[in-house]
Amino acid sequence: MSKVIISTLYDSDVFRMACRQFDQAADAINLPEAIRDRTKYPRRCLAVALPVERDDGSVTVFEGYRVQHNLSTGPSKGGIRFHQHVTLGEVAALSMWMSWKCSLVGLPYGGAKGGVIVDPHQLSERELEHLSRRYMQEMINFVGPHTDVPAPDVGTNEKIMGWMMDTYSNHAGHLETAVVTGKPIALGGSQGRREATGAGVAYLVKQYLADLKIPIKKATVAIQGFGNVGSETALALANYGAKIIAISDYTGAFHNPKGIDVQRALKYVQYQRVLKDFDGGEPITNEQLLELKCTVLVPAALERVITEKNAPKLRCRVLAEAANGPTTNAADKILNQRDEIEVIPDVLCNSGGVIVSYFEWLQNLQNFYWSRDEVMTKLYAVLDKAKTSVDYQKRKFKFSRRLAALTLGVQRVADAKAARGLFP
Repeated sequence: MSKVIISTLYDSDVFRMACRQFDQAADAINLPEAIRDRTKYPRRCLAVALPVERDDGSVTVFEGYRVQHNLSTGPSKGGIRFHQHVTLGEVAALSMWMSWKCSLVGLPYGGAKGGVIVDPHQLSERELEHLSRRYMQEMINFVGPHTDVPAPDVGTNEKIMGWMMDTYSNHAGHLETAVVTGKPIALGGSQGRREATGAGVAYLVKQYLADLKIPIKKATVAIQGFGNVGSETALALANYGAKIIAISDYTGAFHNPKGIDVQRALKYVQYQRVLKDFDGGEPITNEQLLELKCTVLVPAALERVITEKNAPKLRCRVLAEAANGPTTNAADKILNQRDEIEVIPDVLCNSGGVIVSYFEWLQNLQNFYWSRDEVMTKLYAVLDKAKTSVDYQKRKFKFSRRLAALTLGVQRVADAKAARGLFP
């Protein structure tokens, strides 16, 4: 067992959860003690104060973070989250998961993550732009096309990435499209990037249902979270023929056993911004949604929503983790004993976003752009290869699918660190 070192800087429930996952993977592959802590803990972090002039003339100082977990396998990569409950520990955990995810699917990146403690819904467009630009201004010495490449996450989008790219470019003195991904198409964004995470989740669900010999047109799906990832997952699965029976966001959940009209829900959110008062289904709670009887359950919101309390009550055949870290360690132990539930772990399930971010970065560096069909074909090929390697690891060592995915990701990062040696 690895000696226990708890970093007081990052200490939080979610960071301890990520560390326990790492420890389990490191023990499973007998990772040498000399390389464990180097592989486990973040390389560096930055905390910044972000003063923003509000529309009424007052000034609010927001707090922001960037954690770069691993720089041994390439520039670090990861989203920027704008959310009122962001903590440094959460950002550190997310950066760790990004390292394993990039490694698992074979991308030349390390993991990173960023966050600002703010409810973006409480800001005007002007205030949001000022906050986004201020965040990038504070990060300029720590990010770059070959250092750290941010992307959108919860509470951010392609417009915000465009503002951040422009801020960096003005500092550099020339257009630098490769500094962020998830940008608008007009600013060097990639075809397919907006829907990439959700499309990847839906593709893997389709593949695993086929393995289980369950026709996708007979599958029912409940999705917790109707942001970018959840809504694109719903749309892609509906296009495959699955029936979406429940959707939700932070304002409430809606259940319709006859099927929810996803296009109608998308239009509703486009104008109302949230699902509150949506009349396409019966109102239920987010907790009730997780326990609905369905073929596929997709947690696509925040981390730690599948707990030891509700894990025994899940009534799905496939749990597709579209969010990062949605299942606690205690819940995972319960699910491992429930052979009737197949888990597609987050580091595999939601990797479509970073895969197409990688494609966008490549296109920016080359100034050569691909069609949507090319992007999606390449995405599915990478996902198929990762799925095959995870399932082989699972069978070979009789691991859970999560442990199989984590051991592959951790081993590749550790191998890179060992090969590079320890700088004196």
